[in-house]
Amino acid sequence: MNALKKLFGGNSRQFGMIFALVALIIFFQIATDGRTLTPGNVINLFNGNSYILILAIGMVLVIIAGHIDLSVGSVAAFVGVTVALAIRDWGIPWYAGVLLGLLLGALIGAWQGWWTAYVGIPAFIVTLAGMLLFRGFNQFVGKSNTIPVPNDFQYLGAGYLPEVGPDTGYNNLTLLLGIAAAAFVVWGELRSRARAKALGAEVPEMWVTALKLVLIAAAILYATYLFATGRPGTSFPIPGLILAVLVLIYGFISSRTILGRHVYAVGGNRHAAELSGVQSKKVNFLVMMNMSILAGLAGMIFVGRSTASGPFDGVGWELDAIAAVFIGGAAVTGGVGTVVGSIIGGLVMAVLNNGLQLLGVGADLTQIIKGLVLLIAVAFDVYNKSQGKKSIIGLLMRNAGGGRGPGGGPSNPLQPDETTSTKEAIAREA
Repeated sequence: MNALKKLFGGNSRQFGMIFALVALIIFFQIATDGRTLTPGNVINLFNGNSYILILAIGMVLVIIAGHIDLSVGSVAAFVGVTVALAIRDWGIPWYAGVLLGLLLGALIGAWQGWWTAYVGIPAFIVTLAGMLLFRGFNQFVGKSNTIPVPNDFQYLGAGYLPEVGPDTGYNNLTLLLGIAAAAFVVWGELRSRARAKALGAEVPEMWVTALKLVLIAAAILYATYLFATGRPGTSFPIPGLILAVLVLIYGFISSRTILGRHVYAVGGNRHAAELSGVQSKKVNFLVMMNMSILAGLAGMIFVGRSTASGPFDGVGWELDAIAAVFIGGAAVTGGVGTVVGSIIGGLVMAVLNNGLQLLGVGADLTQIIKGLVLLIAVAFDVYNKSQGKKSIIGLLMRNAGGGRGPGGGPSNPLQPDETTSTKEAIAREA
């Protein structure tokens, strides 16, 4: 037990959500007679959920800022059908279609951000109207028809890393990507340890760090093996690559930039943030616009995977994205949450959904179980806070999401530890 406490930073419960994800994988691997951790199933799991995870990245910033966006599914569907029609009828190349979709998403986000930030209408109302508005536009523009897209565009949502180099029996690019990811994690951890030591901060024993890195690297390399050994023509999916890049970019923005700190500040206490010089209207405008850009990207990835845009694309996507964010540790009141946490929450729901499908569980019971998981995960965390205990999910996100500085304190002074009220901390900052 003492070894576990050292390994997991003195409180193994802080990694409760990762433990839950691992436990789900092990359970379904046993219950499905080994079908969960097969190359084909893992590749399909990522391909089938990448667009939801991309939505979760944008949604977590919206929720941290104290808002909610109910329009993302409709925006994704509208962007998808518009791009499909533009490619078919205007003859534009696929990459121009992607740029058009991102631009359209930005314009929609600016529209909704303006009503929210500068007119003062709650985002819930603005995006509820947007959900109806852009769902109607989707069906009006597409005339409720299915619009196919060319093979080049399909690569965006259903493509894989190509085969290069000698025939090794594996996908060489996937192997290189996995090895590079493992090396990056090891380098980052050792670099953080060296910085903390140089500042005189307490660091765990070297064997603890080594064991932790071995476990993480082993998980990355095993996942790499699964992706690299799929059926011929498959490898690490392009949507997964896009997702990985977005996680790195938005993880850095949210935890290491002034804009990221301002988002947490506005969500924690808008008035105190404004007294500190934060332009809350600008922050709210940007997070809403960013959400719609990512929704447009998610819509295009889905259209590419399904080979066509349809009138029912995007239905219920906003609920899946919101569920991923809250399971990942975001607070309903704003000011708390991380990009990494949302991805973990999304993977929990994806593995749960995939495992239940492999077991042949009906859609009705699947929805019931997913709803209970969401409710229990959030209720358990709220209970711990109400009892004066450390938030399990909050602690997880603080460590996994880069929320600790090299000296052991919060890297984001406007996102304090879960044991301290976010609003109180921001008020003190002001």
